[in-house]
Amino acid sequence: MYFRGPAVGLSFTGLFLAFYFTNKYVLSVLKFTYPTLFQGWQTLVGGLFLHVSWKLGWVEINCNSRSDVIAWLPASALFVGNIYAGSRALSRLPVPVFFTLQNVAEVVSYAIQRFIFKEQYSYTKTSSIILLLVSAGCLPLHDSQFDADGYFWAVIHLTCVGCYKAFQKTKKSSLLSDLDQQYINYVFSVLLLAFASHPTGDLLSAVEFPFLYFHRFHGGCCASGILGFMLMLMSVKLRSSLSSAHHASWSFLAKVITSGLSLFFFEISLNVQLTLWGSSYATRWK
Repeated sequence: MYFRGPAVGLSFTGLFLAFYFTNKYVLSVLKFTYPTLFQGWQTLVGGLFLHVSWKLGWVEINCNSRSDVIAWLPASALFVGNIYAGSRALSRLPVPVFFTLQNVAEVVSYAIQRFIFKEQYSYTKTSSIILLLVSAGCLPLHDSQFDADGYFWAVIHLTCVGCYKAFQKTKKSSLLSDLDQQYINYVFSVLLLAFASHPTGDLLSAVEFPFLYFHRFHGGCCASGILGFMLMLMSVKLRSSLSSAHHASWSFLAKVITSGLSLFFFEISLNVQLTLWGSSYATRWK
């Protein structure tokens, strides 16, 4: 385990915890299960904040090349699939289960790079990937709160995340900075989710949401948008200032802390904990 840059890392961990707890509260406690609206709102807030930060000179964004933007659009489509399916899955699954399944995205990314891009990996890496896959595969067998729909959306989520990670390592992604990529993702997501809100029925169904005019719902939505933007910036800073091993260590720590504390705030059956922690531990050795 490697932990450097404690100030940035601890800030990232705190924002990670707050962001996922807020999302879980809105999705599972308040049951606002309209992902085109909820994720559309988050990406709208993130996009606006990033645009304002750019215009004020706080961050640098360069998306002037139309060819570079077009080349990145497949990744933006995967990003939309990631946040949409992730919202669906998180609304139905306990936080530790969600993270355990999300970690299988490493298997998807590994498979794409190994068998499509023909990259070579060490036996240690391959062994850890196999262990991770087996651990996650055993999870449904020990999950007394098994939710087929939740697992279905989690599989779509982890597939999109894995494909997105693999796409980020291609030459096309190297033409854009992390903030350039995220800016395009935000714009693409807002437009696509806005158009999808009516066909999916989310727009009309949300009118009947029982907490629509409650302050705690408004506060949760505002917090999720702001925290999502801050977490994105902190994640970019963490990747730019630390090595991939150190970034992975902080991500691992954030997931462990968030998963552990979620047991005290959200309902979960305790008989799955050993499987969850074993799978989470396996993800570190990648």
